[in-house]
Amino acid sequence: MSNYVNMAVQNSPDPLRAESFRGASPLFLREPEIRRGVELLYFGYSHMLRGIDDGLAEQGLGRAHHRSLYFIARNPDITVSELLRILAITKQSLGRVLNELTERGLIETRPGREDRRQRLMRVTEVGAALEASLFEALRERLSTAYAQAGQNAVTGFWAVLEGLVPPEEKPRMPHARK
Repeated sequence: MSNYVNMAVQNSPDPLRAESFRGASPLFLREPEIRRGVELLYFGYSHMLRGIDDGLAEQGLGRAHHRSLYFIARNPDITVSELLRILAITKQSLGRVLNELTERGLIETRPGREDRRQRLMRVTEVGAALEASLFEALRERLSTAYAQAGQNAVTGFWAVLEGLVPPEEKPRMPHARK
């Protein structure tokens, strides 16, 4: 555990929040600042997703199912190859997830318009309702954090996250395609 986390744990009932209001050092490229960023990314991401784990578990689903459901809902008629490109997982892993989502009636597929071998996917009404309820849990957590941080911090957060994505990977990001 880093000195930042140790210090916060000792001095605060809410350790990450107590530390989060301290501004970045002017020497923000030093190891302690980088380590703090790594820890905050880890804890922030895992706590954000824990908010949907119960809803997924009730359905007998996991985070891989959620990622697929999320991007299919955001991109109606997405092809399997487009989803593979976005998620960067193996075809075998995605196939298992898509089969389960289809069997549960959460997504449906149909042949492509020009190429009948293509499978175009979209969420069903039931899938859209599940995705919306999962997103609501994420939205609540993220909007609370955004409101506490303020607009400039959110813009900076987005810039940092986008900076983590190598240029050759950016075309995989759905917003980059639109």
